[in-house]
Amino acid sequence: MVPKAVTGRVTRRRVHTRANLLDAAFAVFAAKGFGRVSIEEVCEAAGYSRGAFYSNFDSLDELFFALYRQRADLIAEQVSAALASDGPGLDVPAAVERVTEVLLLDRDWLLVKTDFLVHAARDPEVARTLLEYRARLRRAIADRLARARGHTALPAVLGDAEEAAHAVVAAYDGVTTQLLLDRDAAGARLWLGQLLTALLTDGSTRQ
Repeated sequence: MVPKAVTGRVTRRRVHTRANLLDAAFAVFAAKGFGRVSIEEVCEAAGYSRGAFYSNFDSLDELFFALYRQRADLIAEQVSAALASDGPGLDVPAAVERVTEVLLLDRDWLLVKTDFLVHAARDPEVARTLLEYRARLRRAIADRLARARGHTALPAVLGDAEEAAHAVVAAYDGVTTQLLLDRDAAGARLWLGQLLTALLTDGSTRQ
């Protein structure tokens, strides 16, 4: 799915309008769920007309993608920054602690993201775009693990850095699913830290 093209000079007002629409849509999607929200409801929550909506987005699907892209980019940047502090080697417990401290574990975002996953599961085009964004997060992790090879030993069962990155993202997915149900963000961070440390070491290292 290609975002709506912007031609000519992008005014500060238009940037502000787009940001307000995204913020309003996020709140409405989290409260009601994607598929149960109309363009009118997003416009009402943001305080804009349908014309303002269509000057920024062609559809709710495009707005939904913009929301996902915004949060997915933030998470990838957070993880990349947290993993960039070490030298050639990788202090796994310290890196895991940095990642779990900054990683976005917001329940409203997880509700929106889960809606997006279900939507993507029913639409191959949406799924392809979603997979591209998930791959960006995996690449950030895999690149860092690959640079540490030869300096920091990873469990052989994980295979190469790419497979290890898949395992890390799978662990994050599992922890966030639990968070949706028990609403315990502090417990989710602790559990994720313990799980990633055990996953990326022989299990004997403790935070």
